[in-house]
Formats: sequence, structure tokens, C-alpha cells
Amino acid sequence: MKTKLVKASDSVLDEAAEILKNGSIAAIPTETVYGLAANAYDVEAVRSVFRAKGRPQDNPLILHISSTDMLYDIAESVQPLALKLAENFWPGPLTMIFPRKPHVPAETCGGLDTAAVRMPNNAFTLKLIERCGFPIAAPSANTSGLPSPTGAAHVMADMDGKIPLVIDGGECRFGVESTVICFEGEDAVRILRPGAVTPEMLREYAHVAVDSGVLEKTDPSAKVLSPGMKYKHYSPAAEVYILKGDADTVSRFLKTENRNGTGFLGFGDEEIPGNVTVFPYGRTAEEQAENLFASLRAADAAGCTQVYVRMPDTAGLGLAVYNRLLRAAAFRVIEADGGSDAVR
Repeated sequence: MKTKLVKASDSVLDEAAEILKNGSIAAIPTETVYGLAANAYDVEAVRSVFRAKGRPQDNPLILHISSTDMLYDIAESVQPLALKLAENFWPGPLTMIFPRKPHVPAETCGGLDTAAVRMPNNAFTLKLIERCGFPIAAPSANTSGLPSPTGAAHVMADMDGKIPLVIDGGECRFGVESTVICFEGEDAVRILRPGAVTPEMLREYAHVAVDSGVLEKTDPSAKVLSPGMKYKHYSPAAEVYILKGDADTVSRFLKTENRNGTGFLGFGDEEIPGNVTVFPYGRTAEEQAENLFASLRAADAAGCTQVYVRMPDTAGLGLAVYNRLLRAAAFRVIEADGGSDAVR
């Protein structure tokens, strides 16, 4: 199959909509990461997404909608708190989990009785969903387990020859996937996957708990409600390690690890030995979220065999960055002042 790469524009809306209506799949831009889109109600199209990604069948997909009318077609019930959150965060990077109606395929939802739903904040993709007239199931448009794609070139690197169309909408604004929540009673939510809608933002409207699976390994046999909780994710071929410490201790650690094939993502205040290759990361959580996946991909392209990433602040959006890093690093965290043996 030859994969066509086109710029997002009104002129390609009809082509993209026809591809999805005819049961095929395409890569689309969103404000979080690029998605691999299919008709959420078409079981064979959804299976094509799983095959193209190499994604485990029990890893649920998120259904993307362009109006609340579509939400009512998916969800068996919609609580008032969900409408309040939709009013304040949709379109945007917030996914909410609802009991699904019987016509929503179990294959789309990882075999669960629930459906994860969000309204993306991307003008082209909202028009595409509206043009199609059905919700679009769209996990990240990458090979399962690799860093998520935040640019069309990343999608082409993973999907060229596997799908008919990649729509280039430029670089993604946030760089990490959406926040995923479930509801606990009338006034409380649980964060299953952190994102750009932070716990602090949600606390303006609800009681908020952060699921233990955000920062801890999940039992491989467990059923999970959200993507990003169970399997190894976001990881390059290089071995990734989270490096915990201030600038001085991190600098000293890197001097002991100063060998060819070493990459580093830091804040910019560290002293970096000559054999260590530095990739963009940033001082703020916003910069780190935007740069993380692209930098991990760049480390692979540069031939790095190990990559150290300085541990971010875990407040606000930093929680999402740390969550992605934990999975990319297989939960390997090194205390910089304890040497290379200090891994928890």
C-alpha cells in the first residue's frame, strides 16, 4: 500500500471522509498527538487500527466526537458533572468514560461495557467528524509501544505503507495524550491517565483522586478502563532512565556515564560531558510535554543506546510528563547522587 501525505485543508475533507466511510483508516491531527482514525461503529475498520499499530485487543480506544449529540448516541447515561466538565474543557484534551450503549462495538472499547469519549480541539478534525456523521475511534498513530507522534513525519516513520492517508496538521500543541477520567458518584472523578487538563484544573469542579496506576505498574492481568495504563508505552529502542536530582548531582552523574551512545534530556542548567548528546526537553512542564516524544524519537535516530531524562516537577502538567516517562523507562528511576546502582 502506498501512503499519501497531504496537508490538512478543507479540500481534503471529502477525501478523508470517504476513506473512513468506506471502512478504511487514516492518520489525523489533534491538539494532543496524531490519531489513527476509523469509524468507531465499524468493527472491521477498528480491527484494521489494531493491526496497523500492533495494539493489544484489550487496550480500549477513545471515541472522538464533534458535538454533544454524538455523546448521547454513545453513552447510556450522562451525569450533570460530565456536562459541566464538557462545558468547560471541550473541545480539548479531556476524555471521559461512560457506560456504553449496546450498539457501540465491544471491539472499539477493549471488550469493556464503557466507552471513553472526547471532543478534540482541532478545527480540521472536528470538521472531519462532522462530515463523517459518526464518532471516530483514534488511538495514537504510532506503532504500539513507541513514542507517540506529535508531527506527521513521526506518523510516516511508523505507518508508511500500512495506511492510505496521513493528514499533516503541523506540530501538536500539547504533545501528550488527553487526560482520562472516570466518575465516582455525583461530584467526584478519578484520573486514570493525566494530561493537559490537570488535577488542579479539575478540582475547580469536582473532588479528584489520582489512580494508583498513574505512577505505579498495573497488574498485567487487570482490566483497565483507559489506554496508557497497562502496557509498555511511549518507549524508543534506546533504554530510558529517569534521573532524579538537582543540576549539580545530575551533572556529576553524567560525567560517570560519559560514553558514546548516551543521550540526555534536561532543563538546560546542567553541565554536559562531551560524549553525551543533548536533545530538547525544556524548563517548564509545557515545554517538556511538547518536546518529550519527539526527543525520544530523535535519540533513536541519532543511534543512542541509553537516554537519561531529568525528572520533571510532578505538579500540574508535569504529572502527565512523569507518567509518560515512567512507562517509557519501564519505571527505572535513578537517584543521581547515588550512582548508577541507585535504581528503584
